[in-house]
Amino acid sequence: MKRINILLLGLAIAFASFAFIKIQPSGAVVGTNVGNIAPDLKFNNPDGKELDLYAYRGYYVLVDFWASWCGPCRAENPNVVATYKKFKDRKFKGAKGFKIFSVSLDMNASAWTGAIKQDGLEWPDHVSDLKYWNSAAVKLYGVESIPTNFLLDPKGVIIAHGLRGEALGNKLSTLTKK
Repeated sequence: MKRINILLLGLAIAFASFAFIKIQPSGAVVGTNVGNIAPDLKFNNPDGKELDLYAYRGYYVLVDFWASWCGPCRAENPNVVATYKKFKDRKFKGAKGFKIFSVSLDMNASAWTGAIKQDGLEWPDHVSDLKYWNSAAVKLYGVESIPTNFLLDPKGVIIAHGLRGEALGNKLSTLTKK
């Protein structure tokens, strides 16, 4: 009887564990590990227009988490800007190009938009729900510190995480057409 109870408890734990994993019809897992399909993000840009991360399928996409009040983020922004300028018009293997999808953890819209201008974040794809660490994106991606980022392939699969400094450009160089 004791073995049956332990077996049932084990099955219940296993079932509960699988309840948190989302499987696509293709069998791919949605999650935040390299090899997973990145969770979708739908948030408003500074103009109030909703942007959908899944609309960028076909591109290599850097999902970049940052905030105007984050010193390390602001220090990393020149590297992200330089990488964007270098790769925004490049030809990529099996992709339409390269995009950055910036997710801000700001609470203040004017601080957010001011930092975008001040740091020269010239790409158009900036989003935020202005909820600081209570952002739905933070919970969905398990973000514990910023800056952090996820590089997605054209199918939305995470191929790298935490690329800072020259690491982002180095990775993108391996993905461009020669």
